[in-house]
Amino acid sequence: PVLFGAFQTERFYAPSARRWNELARVARSAMALADFPAVVDEGSHTRPTRVPLAQDAPMRREWSVVCDAVDLPACLTAWELPGQGDVPDRHRLFESVWTIEPRAVRDAARVCAQVALSSGVAEAGPLLYELADDPVSGSIDLVGATTLFNRVVAYVDRLG
Repeated sequence: PVLFGAFQTERFYAPSARRWNELARVARSAMALADFPAVVDEGSHTRPTRVPLAQDAPMRREWSVVCDAVDLPACLTAWELPGQGDVPDRHRLFESVWTIEPRAVRDAARVCAQVALSSGVAEAGPLLYELADDPVSGSIDLVGATTLFNRVVAYVDRLG
């Protein structure tokens, strides 16, 4: 799969960094987007690739997970409702949408790749080119999609 995770801030990414390192190990590409420091090319790429978001970047008000894969395309994204500057993290409100529709997932992956490229991540250029094609038609694993969605709901339910 091609994976993207938007975390708003590095502080929100940190608790899931180990999980994302493992996901990146088996993914074709994996990128985490947050308020990371500027891109530093050290000769070896950290996996997942960290995409720095500017302070005024619209994605700093969102969180999302995009998995562009033939057998289980999935996208879950949420936008933080404005005016919650004084609200504790666990009580902030978001509007969210999710889909397993391949074209919508591909569109979300393209947006993430474009944001990464605009943020100075060079490897996003070839990835954006790869994502330019329409998704390959395949049969979506509906049992897998249902299982995934149930895990997400259970996770959110534990937080509430």
